[in-house]
Amino acid sequence: GERGTCHGGSYWSSHATSRGGGAAERDGGGCAGRRAELKFVFGSSAVQALDLVDRRSVTLISSPSGRRVYQVLGSSGRTYTCLASCHYCSCPAFAFSVLRKGDSLLCKHLLAVYLSQITRTCQQLSVSDKQLTDILSVEKTQEA
Repeated sequence: GERGTCHGGSYWSSHATSRGGGAAERDGGGCAGRRAELKFVFGSSAVQALDLVDRRSVTLISSPSGRRVYQVLGSSGRTYTCLASCHYCSCPAFAFSVLRKGDSLLCKHLLAVYLSQITRTCQQLSVSDKQLTDILSVEKTQEA
């Protein structure tokens, strides 16, 4: 099983499986209904998240100790760090709309992470524990 999968990832996985998701969806068949469902629930973020997935902008970074983070190359060219295990993204939209105002469930980057998990379209990158710590430290410095 996947370590550190959050409730959102589990929901999307079981939802896609129970509704008949599979190889046909990954190669484009039957996607129109899924896109409509996503847009209904998540609004314009869904379209933007699907675009990020289509462009393979999501990278799963893992270390030997089992730590896992996702990095998403945003449409602006900036890279954001997402922690699916605790439902977090480093982007300003997440801080404002999700954490501060509470009017969104997630940002387009986090939705792209969850979608790329179920469609198995994440880029994969293995790094040392120190490299992963450095990645997170740089992200924290940029936020300050």
